[in-house]
Amino acid sequence: MRMLWPRSLFSRLMLIWLVGIAIVLAVSFTLFVGERERVGRAALFEGVAQEIAATADVLDRLSPAERERWIDELGRRRLRLSLRPIPEHLRPAPDGHPLGSALRTAMPERETRIHLHHRNGAPHAALIVSVTLADGQPLLIRLPGIPPTPSIRPPEPGRLLAALTALIGGVGLLTWIAVRLATRPLSRMADAARALGEDPNSPPLPTRGPTEVVRAADAFNQMQKRIREHVSERTRILAAISHDLQTPITRLRLRAELVDDEALRARIQADLDSMQVLVKEGLAYARSLDDAAPAQAIDLDRLLEALRDDAEDMGWQVSLNGHAGAPLHAQPGAVRRALWNLIENGVKFGNAVAITVTPESDAFEICIRDHGPGLPEDELEKVFEPFYRVETSRNRETGGTGLGLAITRNLLRRQRGEVSLQNHPDGGLLATVRLPRTLASAA
Repeated sequence: MRMLWPRSLFSRLMLIWLVGIAIVLAVSFTLFVGERERVGRAALFEGVAQEIAATADVLDRLSPAERERWIDELGRRRLRLSLRPIPEHLRPAPDGHPLGSALRTAMPERETRIHLHHRNGAPHAALIVSVTLADGQPLLIRLPGIPPTPSIRPPEPGRLLAALTALIGGVGLLTWIAVRLATRPLSRMADAARALGEDPNSPPLPTRGPTEVVRAADAFNQMQKRIREHVSERTRILAAISHDLQTPITRLRLRAELVDDEALRARIQADLDSMQVLVKEGLAYARSLDDAAPAQAIDLDRLLEALRDDAEDMGWQVSLNGHAGAPLHAQPGAVRRALWNLIENGVKFGNAVAITVTPESDAFEICIRDHGPGLPEDELEKVFEPFYRVETSRNRETGGTGLGLAITRNLLRRQRGEVSLQNHPDGGLLATVRLPRTLASAA
């Protein structure tokens, strides 16, 4: 089973930071508790060793009779003293006991041993230290309040949890701010790239922020400028070619009238008509790429009714359903040309056409359905490419220039709209147009 990995960079950085910080905190806390326990144990045994060394020094200065009288008074604090040899039933403590190291440091000149004494019912064995005084008399020191390996009491779980929660919360907030600052320029650049794909004349990306962000924004703006110049140059070239071709086509049309063979003259005129249509479509395509007409409020219901009436005047079967009920802010000529191309295309390949308009919260959806054979699934997007025609339309009777749908998409995208094609379940092709109510809401 694959691990669920966040898709956004923001989520990934947040996850990496929070998990990494949690691991570091857990390891740090474990090391801190272990080190505190070791230091506390060492300090405890070092204090006991110093007290034992001081007691032994005091006993060395007393006579044997005085020792017996003062032995109980000296050990009253936390040591239990007795002047007798080591009992045989005691077993030595393990090597490396921390008290043994502390005793060798506190009184290196004395012979000391550590033993464990187990009593019935006691949870821990008692520590007993044997020391030889200066005159050779043995001294047993019992440590009743000190377990063999004392440990530091861990903090309360509630306080520990509250401290960790506060720490992780504070670090998480700082992490969120840092990651947000790091990923926000990427989000702005993604939005700018999306806007550039829809409109090369979109505003440039603001150049502010860290040095790396400013450099990336400058590079992006430079790329946008070059793309805008390239598109503008291509549009001018295409428009110039399409415009200049009209003059020789007109001259050829006049000269064709001088041909005596009527059949040949008709074929020449048909070829010139096809060239004329191609030139006009090419000019319309160039203009669709660089149409800067101002937007204005459009009565969409009136526009669709006018398109339906024009189609009926040409003998086409076109029906209109739905009601927009609100104005559309766009370029009237561009919207009219785009919708007319779809209606004409539907009538050409599907005879009858049904138009349905549906208002939405921030857009209008216009569906144009024909009753033709439809298209293969792999060509539903290809037909929007310039000069692309399906195999069934590559002839004089049904074929065009292959620019109609390309012009339609360009015009609609200039209005921040979109058009898509799909095969209707009941047959025919369905063209769906989405236009925002205002250009501002789309931007």
